[in-house]
Amino acid sequence: MQVLVDARTGRPVMGRQIFTTDAKSAAAAASMENGEMPDEKGVECPLLAQNPARVLIVDDELPLLRVYRHWLKSAGYIVESAADGHAAAGLLREMRFDVVVTDIAMQGMDGMKLLHAVRERDLDLPVILITGTPAVDTAIKAVELGALRYLVKPFDEQLLLAAVASAVRLHQVARLKRQALALVGGGKQLGDLAGLSVSFDRALASLWMAYQPIVAWPQRTVFAVEALLRCAEPTLPHPGAIIEAAQRLGRLHELGRAVRDRVASVVEAAPCELVFVNLHTQDLLDETLYARESPLTQVALRVVLEITERATLDEVKDASCRMAELRKIGFRIAVDDLGAGYAGLASFAQIEPEIVKFDVSLVRGLDQSPTKTSLIRSMTTLFKQMGVQVIAEGVETVAERDALEQTGCDLLQGFLFARPGPPFPAVHWDRDDPPPRT
Repeated sequence: MQVLVDARTGRPVMGRQIFTTDAKSAAAAASMENGEMPDEKGVECPLLAQNPARVLIVDDELPLLRVYRHWLKSAGYIVESAADGHAAAGLLREMRFDVVVTDIAMQGMDGMKLLHAVRERDLDLPVILITGTPAVDTAIKAVELGALRYLVKPFDEQLLLAAVASAVRLHQVARLKRQALALVGGGKQLGDLAGLSVSFDRALASLWMAYQPIVAWPQRTVFAVEALLRCAEPTLPHPGAIIEAAQRLGRLHELGRAVRDRVASVVEAAPCELVFVNLHTQDLLDETLYARESPLTQVALRVVLEITERATLDEVKDASCRMAELRKIGFRIAVDDLGAGYAGLASFAQIEPEIVKFDVSLVRGLDQSPTKTSLIRSMTTLFKQMGVQVIAEGVETVAERDALEQTGCDLLQGFLFARPGPPFPAVHWDRDDPPPRT
């Protein structure tokens, strides 16, 4: 075991002292406390467009803060320092940094909380956490929350400078990737869990539901509306991204409850009997879905719960019992994306849906595909014999509409009739041409 010594006294370093790993660094630390500036050279600062990188260093042990600041300045960095998390958060609001190096254990806003504050402003800014009391669970949490590195005191100058230099280069790469995504029109990427959590919080705060009519075409009536997830968070631009974020963060139940509560608030005003609500299979394990006091259960007789065929029920061991309980409450059940998923017959048998929805991949170009036409006609006939209603989604052209009608499938949904929008969009019954995609 290496024992650290104070270069001035020769005694072991104890308590809140400057941590160093050798006599040379200890001497440098001692001279720092005496107001002297040792002449040490380390890993040089990477240049960003010929400008030195800017580093924010945060530690409530002032002797250590002075040492770290000197090391970084000697390597050519522009260095700003703060003795606590709140002061650091203030600097982050005022300046742009390339790296943040922060102690974990600080009074008030600690390093973990500061990491969250960083992610509220910048998803890519590298954060290096340092601690004198290492613990496995803390290290794991640090990585989960998006810390680039986790340095354990004592460490020497070269280790810190190498970590910061690497972080600067990675930050530059992240910025260039953002520029490339913007150039090619790609969506915004998300990095660590801390950044994802911030984005997900904003998504929940801006969550709203769009509605799209499902029409009974021969009767020219609105059979139902489907509630579709939307939010104003640009880093989670579509429902799939929001659901994926919730899954990564372990917050699917939170998302599901928010969706169901928002839908429940408008069901009574719907211009039709039924409102379709999408469920993730994990929602079936959320006991609030079955709670009599939940807002959606209050209007269950007017709600159809959609479960996608793209997911399996493997984790829902008592799926049949849960389906029976939902029906007892008053809900109806639909299988969504039929024909595009991989759920087997066992899952379908457990759900026993009252309604199935053909996936858009079966509907697209139906009028030009005898194979699709024959398949949909056969399935429609079979399901009707079983007492199951059939809906075709993704109808965009008059030709698709007419071909579906010929197969016997007359409950239709798609842009041809109405785009999703705030409650509740009007239906275009006499549209001859498909609306342009946006």
